[in-house]
Amino acid sequence: MTKKDETQKNNANIEEELEKMPEIQDSSEDSDEDIVEFEYNEDGEEDLKKTLKKLRAQLKDAQKEKSEYLAGWQKERADFANYKKDEELRKSNFSEAVRERILGRFLTVADSFNMAFANKESWEKVDENWRKGVEYIYSQMNAVFEEYGVREIGKENESFDPNLHHSVEVVETDKKEYDHKIAQVIQKGYKLGERVLRPARVNIYEYKGTKGE
Repeated sequence: MTKKDETQKNNANIEEELEKMPEIQDSSEDSDEDIVEFEYNEDGEEDLKKTLKKLRAQLKDAQKEKSEYLAGWQKERADFANYKKDEELRKSNFSEAVRERILGRFLTVADSFNMAFANKESWEKVDENWRKGVEYIYSQMNAVFEEYGVREIGKENESFDPNLHHSVEVVETDKKEYDHKIAQVIQKGYKLGERVLRPARVNIYEYKGTKGE
């Protein structure tokens, strides 16, 4: 095989390999020129090996650029998703704080009703029609509380919980089963969902035997 035949064979193999590579085109719509500059040897003939090497380098650069663009886009997308999540949480927390503040203002109104009802003997002496009207208004307010998830906390004979109750006084008892249970509710407490709006103010029992035992 002559040197010319060997060169033609090599060029044929390189051309075949070039045909298998992805086509690289100019992204501009106004230009039809190929972005690839072909390499030529000293005789002015196209050097397919050098051209193939350049094409491979360009393809590698394009793939690297593509990966960088993709990574950047994915990061921006993740950052935006996190921003939306944080913004929704902020709005939710703000809305919850406003609702808590408004409902908290009505607790003093509820206290006034409870003080009026506390003395049953005096309350029963009030004109029946007027009394029923006030009790109806109180039930309406409680219905609003229930609608927004507000619940009363603090009942007699339930176990004392420092997370829910505030101890005012200690009441001694000779019954061991009453130890650290609520003897009297001085002021009702309230929860909004799982959050304590206001702890209940209570008196608690203390078993006398615990001091000497």
